[in-house]
Amino acid sequence: MIKDLRDPFIRFKDVDPYKLFEGLKTPCYVLDKKRLIENGIILKGIQDRTGARILLAQKCFSNYDLYNTLEPYLAGTEASGLYEARLGREEMPNKEVHVFCGAYRRDEIEEVIKYSDHIIFNSLNQLKEYGPLVHKRGKSVGIRINPEKSTQHGPEIYDPCSKGSRLGIPLSTLERDLDDELLSLIDGIHFHTLCQQNSDDLKTTLLEVDKKFSKYFKNIKWMNFGGGHHIVRSDYDIKTLEECIKYAQDKWNVIVYLEPGEGVVLNAGYLLSHVLDRYNNNGYEFIITDTSAACHMPDVVEMPYLPPLYMADLYGASNEVRLGGPTCLAGDNIGTYKFYDIPKKDDLLIFGDMALYTTCKDNTFNGMPLPNIYVLNEDNTFECLTDFGYNDFKYRLGKFKKNW
Repeated sequence: MIKDLRDPFIRFKDVDPYKLFEGLKTPCYVLDKKRLIENGIILKGIQDRTGARILLAQKCFSNYDLYNTLEPYLAGTEASGLYEARLGREEMPNKEVHVFCGAYRRDEIEEVIKYSDHIIFNSLNQLKEYGPLVHKRGKSVGIRINPEKSTQHGPEIYDPCSKGSRLGIPLSTLERDLDDELLSLIDGIHFHTLCQQNSDDLKTTLLEVDKKFSKYFKNIKWMNFGGGHHIVRSDYDIKTLEECIKYAQDKWNVIVYLEPGEGVVLNAGYLLSHVLDRYNNNGYEFIITDTSAACHMPDVVEMPYLPPLYMADLYGASNEVRLGGPTCLAGDNIGTYKFYDIPKKDDLLIFGDMALYTTCKDNTFNGMPLPNIYVLNEDNTFECLTDFGYNDFKYRLGKFKKNW
C-alpha cells in the first residue's frame, strides 16, 4: 500500500508531541486543522487553474465539525447513500451534494433526491425506474460505468475493475440494453477505478473510457472521475491530472468532477495510544496497546498496511517489536516495527495518517470504547468534539433508555 511521501509528522518539527498531547485520554483521534488547510490549498489551486470541481468523499471522512474548515477549498460533498447525502446538505448547505449508491431503496429515493444535486445510478434498471423522477424533481442524472481496465496492484477488494465486479455498467451491458429513451435520461458519466494512485493511472483509465464509451457522450453535461486520487502526496503528478481534466473538457464539453477522500485528508490526523503491556512470547517481542487495529483502524486489517508510527524506524533500528490490540481477535495486529528504544509500559504511541477511514469505520467489538475525537487547532490548542462512553456501546445494541 502506497502511503504519502510527505512526513505525516511534519507538524512536530517545532513542537514536542509528547508534551503537546499530554493529558489526553487514550485511545483518541486528533484531527489536524493545519494539515487540512494545507491540503485544501493544493486542491483549490487545481480547481482555480482548470475549472474542475473537487468534492469530499464522506465515506472516507465524515467529521462534519471540520466541514467549515474544508468548505472554502471544495465544491461540495459526495455521498454513498441517504445519510451521507443529508449530512452533506446540512453541513455544507451552500455547496453541491452528489450521491452514488449500488442500489437505492424505493422508500428512500425521494429523500435522496431532496438532499442531492446529482444522483448516479449503478444499473440501467435503476436508471429506468428512478431517472424520470430525478429529472422531474429538477436534479441531474448520471450512470456509473466500468471501464474494465484495472490499474491497481493491491487487494482485489478495493478494485472496482476486478473480474466480476458489481460496480459500474460495462460496455457490453450498454450495448445490449441501452436504448434511446434511457440514453436521453443521462446527464453525466461517473467512473471510479483508482485507490491511492497517481495520475498516470487516471490517464490510462480515461483513455480506456474514451475508447469504449465515447459514442454515448454526445449530450452529457458533466463527467466524474471518481476517487482514489492521492492528489496531495508529494510525488503526485498534478500536471498530468490537469491534462486529463482538460482532455475531457475539450473533447466532450463537460464539467469535470473529482471526489477524493484520502486526497482531501491525507496525513491530517493521528491516533494516540498508550502501551498496556510488553512481553516476549515464542521468541517475539510484543507490545499490547489500548487501541485496536480491528476496532479503531480497520483498514490496517482489511488492506492490509502498516500505519506510520512516530519514532519508529523501519530501516536503521534493530529492535523489532510486534504491536497488537487488546481484543480477543488473533488477527488484531497493528504491525511489526523497529525501534532504537523499545516503548515501555505507559509510553505514548502516536500513529499518523489517521483522519481517513478511521472515525467513520470504527466499532465497539469486544466492548472496545469509541475513541474520543479532538481537533488540533493551528495554534496547537485542542477542542474535544465527542464524549463517548459506555452508553454509546450499549444503545446501538438494544432498546435505548433515556435515563441511562
